[in-house]
Amino acid sequence: MLSKARNLSKSRLMSARQCLKRLWLEVHKPELAVFSSATRAAFSAGHAIGEVARTIYDAPGSVLIPYEGGLEHAIRKTTRLLNEGAQFPVFEATLAFGGVLVRIDVLLPDGHNWHIIEVKSSTSVKDEHLFDTAVQSWVFRGLGYTADQVLLAHVDNQFVYPGGENYLGLLREVDIGDDVVRLNPEVASLVRMARDTVAGGEPEIGVGKQCNTPYDCPFIGYCWPKDEFPVQTLPRVSKGTAGEWIRLGITDLRQVPERQLTDRQQWVQRVTRSGTAELLPGAKAFADSLGYPRYYLDFETIAPAIPRWANTRPYEVLPFQWSCHYEASAGEVQHAEFLDLSGEPPMRRVAESLIRVLGKNGVVLMYSSYERVVIDRLLHRFPDLAPALSAIIERLVDLRRVTEDHYYHPAMAGSWSLKSVLPTITADSGYTDLEGIQEGTEASEGYLEAIDPATTEQRKAELKQQLLEYCRFDTDAMHRLLGYFAGGGPGSAGLTGGRRNE
Repeated sequence: MLSKARNLSKSRLMSARQCLKRLWLEVHKPELAVFSSATRAAFSAGHAIGEVARTIYDAPGSVLIPYEGGLEHAIRKTTRLLNEGAQFPVFEATLAFGGVLVRIDVLLPDGHNWHIIEVKSSTSVKDEHLFDTAVQSWVFRGLGYTADQVLLAHVDNQFVYPGGENYLGLLREVDIGDDVVRLNPEVASLVRMARDTVAGGEPEIGVGKQCNTPYDCPFIGYCWPKDEFPVQTLPRVSKGTAGEWIRLGITDLRQVPERQLTDRQQWVQRVTRSGTAELLPGAKAFADSLGYPRYYLDFETIAPAIPRWANTRPYEVLPFQWSCHYEASAGEVQHAEFLDLSGEPPMRRVAESLIRVLGKNGVVLMYSSYERVVIDRLLHRFPDLAPALSAIIERLVDLRRVTEDHYYHPAMAGSWSLKSVLPTITADSGYTDLEGIQEGTEASEGYLEAIDPATTEQRKAELKQQLLEYCRFDTDAMHRLLGYFAGGGPGSAGLTGGRRNE
């Protein structure tokens, strides 16, 4: 078993620091790992930032150590370059020491020695970044090389992209040399623990806050209890608190002593015990209070780490699509939508088309405050549209807050997302029956694929249809939900009506 620990990668050491059981599972049962779409998107952002970083730090003679040829070849090539002296940048320098394998993002020469630069897609320096870089420094210095500086380069979210593939200024460098020195003993200690862990049996480590700190563990589905109503699905319960209950043998939320629960958690527990949904009278009162016209609005957006269009910033929320069901009067339901797949900046057209469709009167229902955030940012981007967009903001009403206060069904498992609520109020198919795109991250990825010049026209047409259906489904669901509230229960959430495109 020791052979598996002989070359622990930096990422596996980071897993060990989070939880030794996670490390063991990564080595011995990797097939159990399930990565969320958000985690996959974070990986993708990291790779993209790494590629841009190489253009920023590029210089004559620079070398990218390739993956091709295997790790041994990469290590030999890196070692040869470093032994020849600090002459030019080396990217993805591959080194092994003390049973630990690292690939250093950037090694910059300073004439005699090197600067180690670790590149991160986050917008600030975090504790896990310090340890991550300390591992690299530990290996580098353990092999006898000298680093004059250890820097962490993270994304500067105030950087405004000027266009023309000019990303100078995208990364902000922070000297973390003192932190790295401080963490060296912890690195050495963790290496020993990690090697012993991999060589032994599966660690007996209970669930807790480490399951989501600093990252979501892909083995949560394996480690957490699989009761019908697990304690971790109680709303606003921390993983630490849920872990304590589980250690006490309380795995089902119905078993938790009421005195340990908040009012909302007690409500969820009571409804779950009853096995029947609860719709409070205030929901119908809210629905009845709304006049006409009524609009149901949903955006789809991207927030790329690397700006695509001039005058945008890293991770800036940029809308490219909206859906709107609307009722001019009772029973008169129509639908409008907008989707820009030209590849040009869509934000102006999003704002202008929205202003036309929403008019000047009537409540605009959203589900969460996200739509308010999107419109507010459009307002600041286009000052000439500010009066009309401000007027729309004044008309926004959050349907999710009403739902959280007035409706719960045991099958919602502690979540008031539309994806959780909709199946409990209608027998119609849910989001999982949509073809292709079924959630927001997938919509963002689908949009970026659709506007890629390399995407075929056939594939672009498929993605367009999937994006339209997904966004329409959200506003459809909001209309059904309000109909359910207005009718006071089952049989009141139907939807009919035509469609028009913007």
